[in-house]
Amino acid sequence: GADPHDVVDLGQRLEALVLQKEDADGRLILSAKRAAFERAWNRIEESYNEQRTVEGPVIEVVKGGLILDIGLRGFLPASLVDIRRVRNLESFLGQKLECKVIELNRSRNNVVLSRRAVLEEERKEEREKILTSLEEGQIIKGTVSNLVDFGAFVDLEGIDGLIHISELSWQHVDHPSEVVEVGEEVEVKVLEVDRDRERISLGLKQTRKDPWQEIVEQVNVGEQIQGRVTKLVSFGAFVEVAEGVEGLIHISELAEHHVETPDEIVRSGDEVDARIIDVDAKRRRLSLSLRPKREEREERAERPPRQRDDRPPRREDRADRGSDRGRGASEGSGLRTGAFDSLSDLDLEEK
Repeated sequence: GADPHDVVDLGQRLEALVLQKEDADGRLILSAKRAAFERAWNRIEESYNEQRTVEGPVIEVVKGGLILDIGLRGFLPASLVDIRRVRNLESFLGQKLECKVIELNRSRNNVVLSRRAVLEEERKEEREKILTSLEEGQIIKGTVSNLVDFGAFVDLEGIDGLIHISELSWQHVDHPSEVVEVGEEVEVKVLEVDRDRERISLGLKQTRKDPWQEIVEQVNVGEQIQGRVTKLVSFGAFVEVAEGVEGLIHISELAEHHVETPDEIVRSGDEVDARIIDVDAKRRRLSLSLRPKREEREERAERPPRQRDDRPPRREDRADRGSDRGRGASEGSGLRTGAFDSLSDLDLEEK
């Protein structure tokens, strides 16, 4: 046993529990250790009943958790050490932890603790503060905490907000990992705050320049624009004309003739020079066409074909044709009658 001189000093006042009123020699048997143990139990029971916390240092790492000295041995399961899973319990040795008593059995001297309950309460208070302070439209910073198929969760110092996959980028995104990674610090815009459900909707793309607005300001209907075919669908072809901006060439605008499927005209990856036929800023839609303008079609229809050697006709040839319209039409020159007449009239006026 321990040397009494190492435990108490002469004249020191002690609290002790009477174990025996009188032994064989007529002495009163007391226990300071048992008194401390009983007082500790009373204090812990009181804390348990009143939902107060207890505090003590970690004195041992055991299978499945930690042992704390809270006046007696209290067991803290590994799953209740923190909000998130703890991989290295040894790092807590010697640390003083604040916990809640969640289970008590005096007859078995069993005390089960939870530090997680304390942390969750603190976190709830922090969440309430954050939810109260946040406003829609506000720009804030956070850290990406988790990626899921439908978006990215961002830790806002105590509460998580969600960036839906559609709010990550102005471009199409198949998975959030294409845009952000866990641990990355991001600047986001608060889109919506649901205080009752404690949900925060965030947007990442809103903090970056909208390429659509740039395009709307730069282009006009009727102008030509270059782009790359990104996707073929049954009703046409999508063309990326700028980073994050796609336009649609409807199947009826792929060619002058009837087209059964878009891949008859273009393939994914093709570079095309298309004409802008409509800009719907409100619905963010850009309609494109590969067909020539109406004026170009009419001009081409009225233009007489060249001779086989592709040389322009000589003046005397034009004069011969002007003097014999019927013959020129019947020889299958390919000229339409209307176009031929206007050309002959022009020659006569020149003469």
